[in-house]
Amino acid sequence: MAIAGQLSIEEKKRSIPATMQAAVYRGVNDVRLESVPVPQIGAGELLVRVHTCGICGTDLKKIASGSHSAPRIFGHETSGVIAAVGAGVAQFKSGDRVVVFHHIPCRQCYYCRHKMFAQCETYKKVGCTAGFEASGGGFAEYVRVMDWIVREGTVRIPEGVSFEQACFVEPVNTCLKGIERLQPEPGETVLVIGQGPIGIILSALAKRSGTRVITSDLYEPRLTISRRLGLSEAIDASRADTVKTVRELTEGRGADAAILAVGGNGLIRTAMDAVRPGGRVLLFAQTVHGEAVIDPAAVCVDEKTLLGSYSASVELQDDSVRFVMGREMDLETLISHRFPLSKSGEALKLAANPQPDSMKIVIQAGSSWEGSTE
Repeated sequence: MAIAGQLSIEEKKRSIPATMQAAVYRGVNDVRLESVPVPQIGAGELLVRVHTCGICGTDLKKIASGSHSAPRIFGHETSGVIAAVGAGVAQFKSGDRVVVFHHIPCRQCYYCRHKMFAQCETYKKVGCTAGFEASGGGFAEYVRVMDWIVREGTVRIPEGVSFEQACFVEPVNTCLKGIERLQPEPGETVLVIGQGPIGIILSALAKRSGTRVITSDLYEPRLTISRRLGLSEAIDASRADTVKTVRELTEGRGADAAILAVGGNGLIRTAMDAVRPGGRVLLFAQTVHGEAVIDPAAVCVDEKTLLGSYSASVELQDDSVRFVMGREMDLETLISHRFPLSKSGEALKLAANPQPDSMKIVIQAGSSWEGSTE
């Protein structure tokens, strides 16, 4: 029982101020820590107090390219505690620990009927905001979760699972979708170029499918982490030719499939050259439109298949939740840096300029909560 004049820990968590701190995007490479109003919620909605939000490469590309109008508050790999519940919400209550998706499709349109959910117009509408144009909102203290996300895109975090582990649900979903698109078969050899956190998750999921996985990265510390997670065949691309090495490891043929988990178009040709005739290449991180040099004969004459996968799939939501909440992989080990919201600018700068020792970077608005459940 709280002493008179003092708030209990639970009451502190549930008390909602009028304003909050947020990392506000104001233009190209211009993100500022500002005081903004705490978003108001309506019927069917939730207000979530953010604990942890991972920084995603798509956030960084939007900030660096100016592809989206300002002001906005980005961040969509969000976990936290429900601070307020709108009228009509029966399945959640204040104090529940949750992770929220920011996209959920309509399930009825042409694209949904063909299971291309990321192309659905409803899916493209962002259902979480910390203010301004809805853009995820996880780089703030509180986020408003809109009704269709509450119904189908809010997941309760089980006891014993940390906010950090839980915030990987959405990125794991995107990786599961990529693996499903590639359709690796047991006994095949899959090359994964890039061993950042997403590359490692993709590698682990490919190995889970029964394939032989070869990893490649310029940074030895990243390969060390992937080896610790059971990905023993690794190529240090700063010292060895990836294409040549892969062919040496596959009787001269090349890999059956390759996953490019590095942003930009520069390594597309490398991935194509590294697979055998009839092989497949999945472009996972290439989310910016632009010119890319691709050998058309590799597709036509060598019968290689070029595939793409973008964002998450609602059909894989339960699978991603089971994988993360069941701790099939200790995802917290991929977090190298944790920044408080007050240092969000430093966090975004490091994430945009990765170092050999940097992996997953998270911003934690709730890192100083008294008695926060980890």
